[in-house]
Amino acid sequence: MLAEIKGLNEECGVFGIWGHKDAAHITYYGLHSLQHRGQEGAGIVVTDGERLKAHRGVGLVNEVFSDGELDHLEGKAAIGHVRYTTAGASDLTNVQPLLFNSQAGSLALAHNGNIVNANALKHQLERQGSIFQTTSDTEVLAHLIKRSGFEQQKDQMKHALTMVKGAYAFMMMVEDKLIAALDPNGLRPLSIGKLGDAYVVVSETCALDIIGAVYEREVEPGEIVIIDDNGLTSERFAYKTERSICSMEYVYFARPDSNVDGINVHQARKNLGKQLAYEHPVQADVVTGVPDSSISAAIGYAEQTGIPYELGLIKNRYVGRTFIQPSQELREQGVKMKLSAVRGVVEGKRVVMIDDSIVRGTTSRRIVRLLREAGAKEVHVRISAPPITNPCFYGIDTSTKGELIAAVKTQEEIREEIGADSLAFLSVEGLMIGIGRQDQGENCGQCLACFTGRYPTEIYPDTEHPYAKV
Repeated sequence: MLAEIKGLNEECGVFGIWGHKDAAHITYYGLHSLQHRGQEGAGIVVTDGERLKAHRGVGLVNEVFSDGELDHLEGKAAIGHVRYTTAGASDLTNVQPLLFNSQAGSLALAHNGNIVNANALKHQLERQGSIFQTTSDTEVLAHLIKRSGFEQQKDQMKHALTMVKGAYAFMMMVEDKLIAALDPNGLRPLSIGKLGDAYVVVSETCALDIIGAVYEREVEPGEIVIIDDNGLTSERFAYKTERSICSMEYVYFARPDSNVDGINVHQARKNLGKQLAYEHPVQADVVTGVPDSSISAAIGYAEQTGIPYELGLIKNRYVGRTFIQPSQELREQGVKMKLSAVRGVVEGKRVVMIDDSIVRGTTSRRIVRLLREAGAKEVHVRISAPPITNPCFYGIDTSTKGELIAAVKTQEEIREEIGADSLAFLSVEGLMIGIGRQDQGENCGQCLACFTGRYPTEIYPDTEHPYAKV
């Protein structure tokens, strides 16, 4: 994916396993498969039934665990995390899982999502005497758990979860159990699998496939899952629930070999491409997709129109992680380092360039220029999602409305900005048809807030995002 240079980044991936003698090594492989969800830091915490032990670091998974650290993480269970920063600073202090020690025992926490009332809760907790060691919103949950007044960890977790708002797939581990929970709207994916007798909980099903686990089911919105040596049990911490899974999981974030809420991501993207072709056909000679996340949609567009699909853009897979950083300064150069156009494919041709989104316009402008420099006669840009016109408050780094080109410019102005011969976006209705959700109510089980401005939860005024409104 081009997340690191496009300015559209998913913040985290979580992985947990209980009941396996090689828990840390299995978690390592699972985190590898989730690397696309975060490249800034990684960590693993294990338990041997008596104590928790952790190793965390800044960088990619293979960089953090490069010197035999896994051999020292002995235990029958583990939770792991890959991180991209949207809440809190990008440093080792905030790398998860966070590990807390007390006289009552240890507690490890990992989180995918964003707590929209984190700042309000921090102010309240600090007035009550809490001292925060990180700037991560995940630490808020640890303080709420310890202040809950309940003895059992599952009751502590359930009480804490009733106080937090937003998008979250939480994973907590203590010495003798692993607990996972999903927010009442199910904004983030979270799946359960089995590896022999071991239970596995993951952000994406591709992580189950990579370790040879068998998919069991999704964690339901408002559900808390408790796993220990006696097996798996489930309880509710919220009864008023409504599935609103992030639409961008299908469009961009999830790996194409994952199934999200029972829908295969590759097939969904291919269908989005077909629907895009139905809504916005164009006379052209070749269709190409921006690697990697747009290739499935490009194949669908080509199939629907009958225009040949060709590999007109090549991704350089050997660029170091200097270009996997969430900074605006690196994006323009990052596109040049990451992509090149295939002159033999596009020269003298009318090219349809399929991409999954336009955020700031930087990447689209550069890719159109690459195609023209390689001799493309015309470049027609088609986007397999609606225009992103509203910031996300749930763990994606579109933090302000002013950063979103579609929020401040018309479609024609965007076309001129990126230098395309034509530009068209998929409609919101087309998005739902492509994913296969068009018959499931107003929001069709999806969060559409970045396209429509209708948020499935309250948005608090003191959120880190300056355009947040109640």
